[in-house]
Amino acid sequence: MDTREAAQRWAQVWERGWPAHDEAAISALYAGSAMWQQHPFRDPEPGYLARVFAEEESAQCRFGEPIVDGDQAAVPWSAQTRLRDGGTEDLAGVSLLRFRADGLVVRERDFWNSR
Repeated sequence: MDTREAAQRWAQVWERGWPAHDEAAISALYAGSAMWQQHPFRDPEPGYLARVFAEEESAQCRFGEPIVDGDQAAVPWSAQTRLRDGGTEDLAGVSLLRFRADGLVVRERDFWNSR
């Protein structure tokens, strides 16, 4: 799989999986030893998806066209979430991804902020 195809697949799975809180589909995008830093100023958090999905009541998201260079891609995204505690989030970010030859993510660094 080439990097553009892998990045487009990653974006499509996230775009369907986030609103459905489909942790299994999203997790299948990553190699077992993948490093995923969910925020630039925090250490990677094991179990991040399960925790965040448990806090969300619903989510809408959009993923943009990947920018690709070699085995790396940058994918812009935005999301609006409604939290179980009644709060909301309006997020904008970009995910920097590195893929191995089989198309699985081996490294992800997310940069995002609330709008």
